[in-house]
Amino acid sequence: MESLAEFGYIGLFVSSFLGATIIPLSSEIVLSILILNGFDLGLSLILATTGNWLGGLSSYYLGSLGKWNLIEKYFRIKKEKINRIKIKIDKWGSSLAFFCFLPFIGDPIAVSLGFFKVNLTKVAFWMLFGKILKYVIWAIVTYWGASLM
Repeated sequence: MESLAEFGYIGLFVSSFLGATIIPLSSEIVLSILILNGFDLGLSLILATTGNWLGGLSSYYLGSLGKWNLIEKYFRIKKEKINRIKIKIDKWGSSLAFFCFLPFIGDPIAVSLGFFKVNLTKVAFWMLFGKILKYVIWAIVTYWGASLM
């Protein structure tokens, strides 16, 4: 993470984008390093949010390319399980995209929303809202933690 932070804003954007895909990166650490080193808070939040949002949308896109038979064949997920997931997605709809910022389950949510062709505009809105909230809270926690030292 520190190596990405050495690239400043570009490193933050890249780590945020990749962190919202299936690649496990913690862009929050890069954001904290930049904040603590005096980088502009507003620009840092915009870049982290935008990168993470675009990464999440790329996961949605990958999901939209999915086919039932490939899921069963390569991931060994039975159609019955996929149907149970579909019921949950139908119940919550695009608002599930708000939770794409969560570790471990956020990426599968984005992929699932794409797989089931949930409205992209609504998914993009909810996903952006969740990602903004994540980084604003993280920045507050970073400032609070720094004030304790």
